[in-house]
Amino acid sequence: MTDLTSLTIAAARDQLKARTISATELTEAYLSAIDSANGALNAYIAVTPDKARAMAKASDERLASGKAGALEGIPLGIKDLFATEGEHTQACSHILDGFKPRYESTVTANLWKDGAVMLGKLNMDEFAMGSSNESSWYGPVVNPWRARGSEEKLVPGGSSGGSAAAVAARLCAAATATDTGGSIRQPAAFTGTVGIKPTYGRCSRWGIAAFASSLDQAGPIARDVRDCAIMLKSMASVDKMDTTSVDLPVPDYEAALGKSLKGRKIGIPREYRVDGMPGEIEALWQQGIAWLKDAGAEIVDISLPHTKYALPAYYIVAPAEASSNLARYDGVRYGLRVDGKDIADMYEKTRAAGFGKEVKRRIMIGTYVLSAGYYDAYYIKAQKVRTLIKRDFELAFHAGVDAILTPATPSSAFAIGDKELAADPVKMYLNDIFTVTVNMAGLPGMAIPAGLDPKGLPLGLQLIGKPFEEETLFTVADVIEKAAGTFTPSKWW
Repeated sequence: MTDLTSLTIAAARDQLKARTISATELTEAYLSAIDSANGALNAYIAVTPDKARAMAKASDERLASGKAGALEGIPLGIKDLFATEGEHTQACSHILDGFKPRYESTVTANLWKDGAVMLGKLNMDEFAMGSSNESSWYGPVVNPWRARGSEEKLVPGGSSGGSAAAVAARLCAAATATDTGGSIRQPAAFTGTVGIKPTYGRCSRWGIAAFASSLDQAGPIARDVRDCAIMLKSMASVDKMDTTSVDLPVPDYEAALGKSLKGRKIGIPREYRVDGMPGEIEALWQQGIAWLKDAGAEIVDISLPHTKYALPAYYIVAPAEASSNLARYDGVRYGLRVDGKDIADMYEKTRAAGFGKEVKRRIMIGTYVLSAGYYDAYYIKAQKVRTLIKRDFELAFHAGVDAILTPATPSSAFAIGDKELAADPVKMYLNDIFTVTVNMAGLPGMAIPAGLDPKGLPLGLQLIGKPFEEETLFTVADVIEKAAGTFTPSKWW
């Protein structure tokens, strides 16, 4: 890890503007770090050195002429779910072999417009379906953190595991990510990084391979709260190509940092105290409550009574939407094709060979709950539960609560290939127990590293906010970060 790769976005931005470092030097430092570490971590599945150097050179020219953008010269990693023109874009699936789009996602286009530099494409769970980054066609990502005294390889969380691992290991200044049921917040918590899932509609979904269209939302993973604020400001926008994006001004999120919490009400939902929750998670939660109380916030107990139905409802809605979205991958127009005796046989063979086990499982669940005789019993009922979950949050906010504090995950990072989780998919799905409600209600949610467990692994707290009030989350998260500090893994790779 060089001094240049240890710079936050904010620090690098200042040095680039002062011309004490160049975008080319910064980019070369990251390319060198990737070259030396990626073999051990498997965070990148495609590195784009020529593109990075060309973009860095253009940034240096703009910096010299005084025309620097908000992210000028900042090297970023891009989750493989985002379309990047002319570059590897496969959602880490075999079925999209060789696909290089002729268009750019709106989110990445916004970043390039602000001067950011693309280092490459980051590993992820196939089509964003997973909580451990073990379902990728390119193999699992290795968490740069290790338990104290152990050499066991741990998962970085999923689906944005490559994004979180690359940020934690200093292989990019920050990364794009997506969150359908916790896929930004859970890996951020597992790697000691900061991740925010903004309100549904704050960032365009155009050019992002769809998993569940009513739940998916793009957001950043970064090293600290300020860097997350800088990233989200550039990523967010309305977009005529995405009718679910919302035409609201994008605030200066960085300006929300440092504001007082006096007069703010922070809700503590009693339903998030689940059976069997480890003592260190409860202790961390209580510590977070104490920090916010000391900062002047009023702590209030709240009830979100339909929380217990969120996970089963989510695992009906999300697979149902996935089964529809993934029907487009058939071997006809792009990606993998396995020839058959007729077109139906070709479809079957291509999809059988192209999709991994977890994606097939979710497609089959989704097809089942949408089928005749089951649609009303499962899908419609799950959507009614979703409405009740959203209503729970609305009542809490209408009662004066400004933000809600919960744990981010039920544990710290677990081992790659954990036999108990591999044998029981439902136990793996329980990793999303604290995060799926936020997606079901379309709210903003943020994970902030807040401490270490007894094994020396990072643990995170989650903040949940009102629709399009991400500024409040940044204000509260800044208080937590200042109290807890930041966390960096000891280098072993």
